[in-house]
Amino acid sequence: MKVISTDKAPGAIGPYSQAYVVNGMAFCSGQIPVDPATGEIPDGIAAQAEQSCKNVGALLEAAGSDFDHVVKTTCFIADMDDFAAFNEVYAKYFTSKPARSCVAVKTIPKGALCEIEVTALVK
Repeated sequence: MKVISTDKAPGAIGPYSQAYVVNGMAFCSGQIPVDPATGEIPDGIAAQAEQSCKNVGALLEAAGSDFDHVVKTTCFIADMDDFAAFNEVYAKYFTSKPARSCVAVKTIPKGALCEIEVTALVK
């Protein structure tokens, strides 16, 4: 097992790792839309989905993978009314259309509107 850690994605805000690589697979913790450079969360679902995807991309890169190697995502959104806007941004990054679950949840850490976790093959 290899622990993955990068300053290009937000640090863990609890007792967990950003990601692990095990047997050629990367298991990434959920990424909320915190800008790792500023610690800020942008306004609106589109901007937050964009930042969450960028954070996922940083973890994938650190793990030796990329969006084309993602096999499964789990997406959490705070309001199903944001589903279409979230999907519009998501579709720009996950062009290989990995398997996915997307659910609305009551709250997401730091008041975020979305969170994305992924499992990917390592290149």
